[in-house]
Amino acid sequence: MLAECASLTEAMAVRATIAEAGLPGVTEIVPGARSVLVVAERSALDPVRRLVEAADLQHPPEGSPREIVLDVRYDGEDLDLVARTAGIGADDVIRLHTGAEYTVAFTGFAPGFGYLTGLPEPLRQPRLETPRTRVPPGSLGVAGEFTGVYPRSSPGGWRLIGNVGTTLFDPKATRPALLAPGDKVRFRSVS
Repeated sequence: MLAECASLTEAMAVRATIAEAGLPGVTEIVPGARSVLVVAERSALDPVRRLVEAADLQHPPEGSPREIVLDVRYDGEDLDLVARTAGIGADDVIRLHTGAEYTVAFTGFAPGFGYLTGLPEPLRQPRLETPRTRVPPGSLGVAGEFTGVYPRSSPGGWRLIGNVGTTLFDPKATRPALLAPGDKVRFRSVS
C-alpha cells in the first residue's frame, strides 16, 4: 500500500503511526519525502488503511526513538559558502548546526544515507549549481530543508560543511544502516 501525503511532516506522522501500532502482518514501512510504502500481508492492508485514516497526523506518536550523536570536523569545502549565503560567520554555522536536534525523516539515495530534518532556517540553502562527481564518504552536507552524511563516495550536489568519522553503512553488520527513520540525531563538533 502506498500512502501519498501532502507534506514531509504528514509522511513522518504516517510512518510513526504505523510503526507505533505494531500491526501483525506489516513487514516493512518505507517512508519517503511525501509518501509511505507499507509492505504487508493482504490481511493487514485494511487495518493499516483504517489506522492511517483515523490517525491524528498533527500529534503523531513519538515512540522511543534512538538517540545518536555524530562527531563532526567542521572543515567542509563549502563551509564558508554556507556562512556567506546565510549572512553569518563560519562559527555561527557550526553553532547553529550543532545546536539543533534532527530527526531521520527517511533514507535513500544510497544505502545508509539519512535525510535529516530540523535544519535551522539560516542553513537551508540550495544545492550546488553543478554537482560534484565525487563526494568523499563521511561528508556532511546541507541542501534545502535537510542535512545528511554521505555514507560512501558518490556524486552529490549538497553543500559540504564537515566530515563525520562514523561508519553509516556496513553491509556485514547485524544492522547495516546506522540511521533509521524516526531516530533522533545530534552533531558534536570535534577538532
